[in-house]
Amino acid sequence: MTRIRSCAMHPMTTLEAIKRLYYNARRGSIEHDLARAIDLLKSMTSEEERQRAAVYMDGLSQMRSEWASTPDKRRRTT
Repeated sequence: MTRIRSCAMHPMTTLEAIKRLYYNARRGSIEHDLARAIDLLKSMTSEEERQRAAVYMDGLSQMRSEWASTPDKRRRTT
């Protein structure tokens, strides 16, 4: 018989979710991460929350721009 643990997990706040996307972003996931962060930003109800998330959103956008303009070393042929 499988027992289900009944521990109350704290749901992640929207800002925490955006932070997690920012810190875990990789070249291969940046498009998906940024799209998800935008969806989360749209769900925020207060301007204060959006202002706190702005720095992470800007960072994700910059990562996408930098990674799009830099060729992936693995794809190079010599």
